[in-house]
Amino acid sequence: MTELTFENFQDEIIFQASRSSGKGGQHVNKVSSRIELFFDIKNTSLLTDRQKDKILDKLRNRISNLGVLKVAVESERSQFYNKKLAIKKFFDLLHEAFKEQKKRIASKPSRSAVASRLKEKKRASEIKDRRKKDFGKE
Repeated sequence: MTELTFENFQDEIIFQASRSSGKGGQHVNKVSSRIELFFDIKNTSLLTDRQKDKILDKLRNRISNLGVLKVAVESERSQFYNKKLAIKKFFDLLHEAFKEQKKRIASKPSRSAVASRLKEKKRASEIKDRRKKDFGKE
């Protein structure tokens, strides 16, 4: 597996800057501080087919039909800081996609939990039986 560092990925990552919305007043209308990071998962040579499938499955809501992962950041007023945040977010997404999910171990309810559940069911059943008998007398 290729190590997940920016140096390994920088040839395949594309950045695009655009105007950001939000705070900034007149400044926001002049400067392109929003950063979009694009990474073509289907055509990358850095990942194995198995890794690509894992990413395509786990991050499918962030991936276009063409297999391009898009990360957009516009939280800062500086393009430089937004670019740093986009890179960090990109690698966080990759780490999250590669993380193995723990197998769930089925557990049995305790004997006392089963007994109390059955006792409560019995009580509810008796209450309903009493309602039926009262209904017939009227």
